[in-house]
Amino acid sequence: MRFTMHTTLRTGILAVTMALAACGGSPESANSAATGAGAPADAALITDTATFSAQAVEIAGFTIDTVAMQPWQAVTMVPGRLMLDPQALETIGSITEGRITKVMARVGDRVRAGQVLVAIHSHEIMDARSALSQATAQVTAAVAERDLAVTGAERAKRLFEAKAMARADVERADVARQVAAAAYERAVAERARATALVDHLAGLGPTPAGLDEHEVLIRTPISGVVTARDAQPGTVVLPGTPLVTVGDPTRLQLQMRVPEAQAVGMQAGSRVRFALTDAPDVRVDAVVTRVAPTVDTLTRTIEVLAQPRGRSVGRAESFVQAEVLGKGTAPTLTVPSLAVQAMNGDTVVFVAERQGAGVFVAATPVRVGRRTTERVEILAGLKSGATVIVRGAAIAKAEVLKRRMAGEE
Repeated sequence: MRFTMHTTLRTGILAVTMALAACGGSPESANSAATGAGAPADAALITDTATFSAQAVEIAGFTIDTVAMQPWQAVTMVPGRLMLDPQALETIGSITEGRITKVMARVGDRVRAGQVLVAIHSHEIMDARSALSQATAQVTAAVAERDLAVTGAERAKRLFEAKAMARADVERADVARQVAAAAYERAVAERARATALVDHLAGLGPTPAGLDEHEVLIRTPISGVVTARDAQPGTVVLPGTPLVTVGDPTRLQLQMRVPEAQAVGMQAGSRVRFALTDAPDVRVDAVVTRVAPTVDTLTRTIEVLAQPRGRSVGRAESFVQAEVLGKGTAPTLTVPSLAVQAMNGDTVVFVAERQGAGVFVAATPVRVGRRTTERVEILAGLKSGATVIVRGAAIAKAEVLKRRMAGEE
């Protein structure tokens, strides 16, 4: 990466130099043109200026920002890691005792809700199916007894009305009808219980080919990606033994461990900016969702969780460098951090002034204060409203240094 960046910078500087040479020839002629365009006449200052033609500006890709007073935000720099959101993570365990016969998912597989992931041979499913068969037979018998009792009660009522049966016999027939109805309700309830147990052990949904009715089927309750697999064929498991973990890889949260002294003032809603360790130029915004109420007794740190905004930002368990932004303080003069350059022991920014389609730049020494990855506080050397080079400042510095060396010769 370092080689690529340096190569790109050298290529940009070479292209700009060629463009400058095409417009003005030697550095001396460029200095003369800058002086004629209103640049400082002092020879020491002329070597710290440069004029870029419209073509050179386009090649360099300059961007310009205005120096402004802004509320300064205290920033706490902490390492962090991306982790799967626990609310989008499901650890699926065994629901029975038995021996694993098949595992039908690997880490990285995308699965859908209801899909069978593990099959376990267990006597519990065999007993459950046997109980269901018995309960179904009992319901059939109870239906017959109930219907017979209802018919007997109706016959007894007719005979009583015809004065051919005593009231006591009618009452006994009615009691028999009620007993048969209650027996039917019990049989139906037992069948429902047995059915629910079988559904619990076999799950609802299609059964993959190659599995038999004596296997307990472990299904995923959510759709997502398999992130961990502890199940191995042939292993004997107990209820609750972890088998497979499924999660949504796009739902991540940022975990940070902030030193106790730096966590003062952090609260839910605080802004966070972070970048992946292997992609430091890509910055992502997040919002603090939880600050732990206790301090870790070993590390003396406080766990802070944040929710990234927008698109997927990386993979779970990636390390990041994060900035937690505090509340804004009094306004202060700031410039983008890319605008600040180190040049021969000085800290400078390149003040820009439009000259037609081109740009005249001057290296301006400044005294800086607080820094973040995006802004730098200016204590002296600039005034509010000045325009400075941001992107392309390194190319401007290279051109100014070249002209300074030419002036010294």
